[in-house]
Amino acid sequence: MSDTAVRDNWEHGDAYERFIGRWSSPVAVKFLDWLELPAGLRWVDVGCGTGALSEAILDTQDPTSVDGVEPSAGFVRAARERLGDRAAVHQAPAEDLPLLDGSADIVVSGLVLNFIPDLPAALAEMKRVAPDGVVAAYVWDYSGGMEMLSLFWDAADDVDPGGSPAESRRFPLCRPDALTAAFLGAGLDNPEMVPLDIPTPFVDFDDLWAPFTGGQGAGPSYLVSLDDEKQAALKESLRGRVPTNADGSISLTARAWAIQASV
Repeated sequence: MSDTAVRDNWEHGDAYERFIGRWSSPVAVKFLDWLELPAGLRWVDVGCGTGALSEAILDTQDPTSVDGVEPSAGFVRAARERLGDRAAVHQAPAEDLPLLDGSADIVVSGLVLNFIPDLPAALAEMKRVAPDGVVAAYVWDYSGGMEMLSLFWDAADDVDPGGSPAESRRFPLCRPDALTAAFLGAGLDNPEMVPLDIPTPFVDFDDLWAPFTGGQGAGPSYLVSLDDEKQAALKESLRGRVPTNADGSISLTARAWAIQASV
């Protein structure tokens, strides 16, 4: 078991993109297709990260404006570089949005609600910013629907029984009932929820493994906290668990739960 708690790192945009960011864009597009909102809206993207959801909004929704809010300085830099002058990106926590009351028609949040320290405060801020609009979000299904992570944490349990900080144990919000309860508890009306499934193909095992060594996110942060011997053991345990095609490629899937509600 690990002797000390591992802190998730969320600072280096390039490493994050190689790990999870490359799957953020396709799930963002599916999310926006599901929302089916009209053009010309004022959007706020809470926890915008490196800008995948904001970019999808700009490319597909014909918005009047897009404001991204992100606490990580490194991710803010990456988002500003990615989005340029098409969106305003602010460095601030979700619990204290630097935006005026009623300044948005819709507030969205992609793959971040699990990581917000005070979710009720953040949802209250989203309602304040869009008092006559919509609040919508999606989170990865860490309870088993995110196959690459489930396989990784199963391998980690082989090496470090009971010591790995798997998201499925840390984030109950990844389940539909908990996510719905959070929205209802915040006073959001008539929440609707759907699963969003995307393929996550890998060229070979190294394409799957290498991003875990980048130190960005829960799994990679945990991996780099281990000594070399345990890292090697975890790698081989994961290799033995991953279903591999005849050509060496790997075909996995990822599921996110999406929710929307009126304010």
